[in-house]
Amino acid sequence: MLGTQWTKSSHSGHAGACVEARLRTDGVEVRDSKDVHGPTLFAGSGEWAGIIAAAKREGRR
Repeated sequence: MLGTQWTKSSHSGHAGACVEARLRTDGVEVRDSKDVHGPTLFAGSGEWAGIIAAAKREGRR
């Protein structure tokens, strides 16, 4: 693992409905910022690149 620091998007509002991500050497972990002790979602490096590309495409619609 690269670190234990979770990062929230600078575009997140203050309503608390956001996710946080943590970079690992083998991919990215994502969690619900309201449930920091709950489950995490892991995506390998290639999978994460696909998630980001899909989010960018959706953002242009």
